[in-house]
Amino acid sequence: MPELSRDVIVINELGLHARSSAKIAEIARKANYNVWIIKDKKMVDASSILDILTLECIKGSIITLKIDDQSDLDILNDIVKQFELRFGEIN
Repeated sequence: MPELSRDVIVINELGLHARSSAKIAEIARKANYNVWIIKDKKMVDASSILDILTLECIKGSIITLKIDDQSDLDILNDIVKQFELRFGEIN
């Protein structure tokens, strides 16, 4: 059974701000089930830009991305990919 969560490190200079949070939310909204972001034991809905922003993820933050069902594994991988690509930001 595939892993339903992945840890990622925020590598963007500005951390997770409105634009990067919007990209996460856009991808998460395509999921069949819930997608979550967890930081410091606080879990929020990844489809909500405002919820993501409340986590205050600065550069270097380690967060966990979690899906409720393996049918959304592509969604999880797509979000992880955005982190790896720094959400298309140069720095």
